[in-house]
Amino acid sequence: MQNFHPFSASDLHSRVRIRAHETKLGQRVVVRHELDEKSPLFVLFGVKEDLGVKANYGVGGAGSAWESFLDAFLNIQDTPFLRGADIQVLGHFDFSTFEPQIEINSLRQQVERVDAEVAALVSRIVSLGKIPLIIGGSHAGAYANLLGTTTGLRKHWPKTSVNCINLDAHSDYRIVEGRHSGNGFRYAQEEGFLHKYAIVGLHENYTPENVLQDLEAHPRIHFSTWEDIFLREKFSFAAAVDQAISFTQSHERLLGVELDVDCIENVLSSAMTPTGLPTQQARYFLYQTAQRCNVAYLHICEAATVLENGLQNRSTGKLLSYLVSDFVKGKLS
Repeated sequence: MQNFHPFSASDLHSRVRIRAHETKLGQRVVVRHELDEKSPLFVLFGVKEDLGVKANYGVGGAGSAWESFLDAFLNIQDTPFLRGADIQVLGHFDFSTFEPQIEINSLRQQVERVDAEVAALVSRIVSLGKIPLIIGGSHAGAYANLLGTTTGLRKHWPKTSVNCINLDAHSDYRIVEGRHSGNGFRYAQEEGFLHKYAIVGLHENYTPENVLQDLEAHPRIHFSTWEDIFLREKFSFAAAVDQAISFTQSHERLLGVELDVDCIENVLSSAMTPTGLPTQQARYFLYQTAQRCNVAYLHICEAATVLENGLQNRSTGKLLSYLVSDFVKGKLS
């Protein structure tokens, strides 16, 4: 993992804002470079990468949210609601050292290199019975997460392919044409790492017809659209989450949880939407899946504080800190 940067005690001290009579999460999280059975249940790491977005003709910036997230997350109050001792902050990948590319096929080859490094770390964490909390990067990372989880489970679980629920405006099930942020789940399913796949809140306006036909025809894929939930009111958002959980729940397979922030209204991302989910529903989704499912990992992706087109929003990291804390609270409840 030549592009991985371990988190250090000095990194921690520079970020935590100490106040008398208070204890912040950053004063209690576990900071150590070793991964072993002594590690707490949750292992947190970041991915600073937007190659998958660019390889999918998107706007770069998905690697920018990790630092802002850390600043917010480490300054959450350490209380019985959430204890820092349950989380090891491991570090982050930084793929900005890759030689800049413009040509699409070259970018897609670089995504494959990212896949290999991230999958290796996910595999190591999962093999120890721990839950990776993966923050940042493009949604190309879903493939690496599913690959890493599958290989990491081989010693512990009867079925080594995993199920997955994705809260997302897009299916990321485009054709196999070289790796990018729009086809991670297709690659994972065709290569045998993904068994059942559920999508909540899919936007009809941005689902190509060939992809829609594939989703509808596949017996191991379930999806609900934003329009069915909020325009046609066929069922509530809570019911859509229930359907996805019921479809993917299994005593034999663990569940990967994916959240692409472009499903949340007005959150800065490459595919930022002016009409999406309220933040509280994204928080509800993460709490419910963590509480009710046998979760393997959490991945929150595509978030940005700065996009290459000049758009900025420094509050993105604070939103991510809420989302991660909701997932942890749900799992420990």
